[in-house]
Amino acid sequence: MNLRRNLLAGLANSGWSALVGFAVVPFYLKYLGMEAYGLIGFFMTAQVMFQLLDMGMAPTMNREVARCSASGQLRDAGKLLHTLAVIYWCVAIVIGLVIILLAPFIATHWLKSKDLPSHTVVNALMLMGLVVASRWPIGLYQGALLGAQRMTVSSAVNMSMVTLGSVGAVLILAFVSPTIEAFFAWQAFVGLVYAVTLRKVTWLVIGASDANRFDTSELKRIWRFTAGMSAIGLTGVVFSQLDKIILSKVLALEDFGQYMLASVVVSGLYVLITPVFNLIYPRFSALVAKGDIEELKKHYHLGTRLLASILFPAAMLLAVFAKDIVYIWTGNLQVATSTAPVIALLASGSALHGVMHFPYALQLAYGTTRLSLTIYLVLIVVMLPLLAFLPLKFGTVGGGAAWLVVLIFYMLFGTWFMHRRLLPGQAIIWLGRDVGIPLLLSVTVGVCLFQLTFAGFDGLYVKFAGGLILMLILPLASAFTSGELRGYAFAKVQGRIR
Repeated sequence: MNLRRNLLAGLANSGWSALVGFAVVPFYLKYLGMEAYGLIGFFMTAQVMFQLLDMGMAPTMNREVARCSASGQLRDAGKLLHTLAVIYWCVAIVIGLVIILLAPFIATHWLKSKDLPSHTVVNALMLMGLVVASRWPIGLYQGALLGAQRMTVSSAVNMSMVTLGSVGAVLILAFVSPTIEAFFAWQAFVGLVYAVTLRKVTWLVIGASDANRFDTSELKRIWRFTAGMSAIGLTGVVFSQLDKIILSKVLALEDFGQYMLASVVVSGLYVLITPVFNLIYPRFSALVAKGDIEELKKHYHLGTRLLASILFPAAMLLAVFAKDIVYIWTGNLQVATSTAPVIALLASGSALHGVMHFPYALQLAYGTTRLSLTIYLVLIVVMLPLLAFLPLKFGTVGGGAAWLVVLIFYMLFGTWFMHRRLLPGQAIIWLGRDVGIPLLLSVTVGVCLFQLTFAGFDGLYVKFAGGLILMLILPLASAFTSGELRGYAFAKVQGRIR
C-alpha cells in the first residue's frame, strides 16, 4: 500500500477535474447564458441531494473493502459488492423515472426562469433524470476501489470521463446544438459509459467469482453501520446543500447561477480536501481494525496540520483575489464584482469544512455513526434560521455568510463533541496547534493584503507578491512551525542522502 502514490493520484484526479471544470465554464456561459448555467447548477445540487438514496452503502463498501484488504482477504468483499450493486442499479432506474415525472412541477413551481421557455426547462429537467440515473452506480464502485487503496485506478478512470464529459459537451454545444437539452443528453451518455467502465475495472480489482450472488445475509451483517451511514448521509447532504436548495427557490435563476458560479470557484479547494479524505478514511479504518491507536493519533495530528497549512492559505488566496480570478476566468467584470464577496465567504467556510474531514473520518473509522449524526442535526438546526433570514435580505451574499457562520460553529462544537468521545485530551491540541496556528497565520496575511488593497496598493506586483506569499512561503512557514513535521521532513531528507 503506497500512501504517497495514492495521494498523488488523488491530487492529480482532483486537480485535473477542477482544471477541466473551470476551463469549460466560460464556454458554457458563451453558448448557453447565465440562466441555462443556473439549470446546470440546479442539476449539480439535485445530483448531490439524490445521494440520500445511497443509504450509506458506498461508505460501507469502502470500509468493508478496507478491512478485507487489511486482512489480506480482498475477494471476501465480492459477495457484498454484488449484492449492493443489484440494489444500486434498481435504484438508478427509480431515480430516473421520478425526476422525469416531477420535471413539469419543478419547472413551474420551483425554478424562476425569465428568458428560457418553460418547455426547454422541462426537457432539460427530464434529461437531468437520465444523467443522475446513469451516474448513480458510480459511487458504489468508487467506494470499493478507494477501500482497496486503488486510488490510481479510480483516478485514471475519473480523469478520462471528466475530460470526455466536459470537453465533449463544449464540442457538442459549438458544432452540434448550442442548447441545454443537447448538453444534458451528452452528459447522460457519458454517465452510462462511466458507470459501465468503472464496474468492469472494480471487478478486476476485487476479483470476480461465479460464487457471488445476491445475499441478504450480507445486508444483515452490515445493516447497523449502513443505517448509521444512511442517517449521516441524509443529514450531511442536507447540511452541505441547504443553502443551494433554499437559494434556488428564493432567487431568480440568473442570480442562482451566479451563486453556483462562486461555488464552482470555491470547489477548487476540494482538489486538496477530497483526495486527502479518500486516503485517510481507509487508512484510519485499517489502523482501528489493527488496534494501533498511537499510529492513528500520529496520522491524525500530522495529517491535519499538513492539510491546514496548505488549505488555509489557498482559501485566503481565493478570498483576497476573488474578483481578479473571476474576471480573468470569465472576462465579465460585472459577474466578477458580484460574485467576489460570495467567493470570499464560501472559501473561508469551506476551508474550515475541509479540516473537519479528519474528525469525520476518525468517527467513521471507529464506526460511531451516532456522533456524526448528532453533530449534523445540530448544524442543520443552527443553519435553518440563518438561511431563512440572510438570503432574503442580502441575496447571494447572505447565503455565503450563513455558510461561514455555521462552519465556525461546526469547528468549535464538533471538535469538542468528537474528541470528548474518541480521543479524550486531544481537542485543545488539535484545535489550538494543528488547526489554530495555520489559521492564525493565514488570517493575518489575508487581512494585511486586504488592507493594502483598500489603501490603493493593488498593482500587479503587489498581487504577485501576495499570491507568492500565500501559495508558497506561508504554507512552508505554517508547516514547519510543527516540530513533528520538521522531524518527519528531516528524516526523509537524511534517508535519501544515505
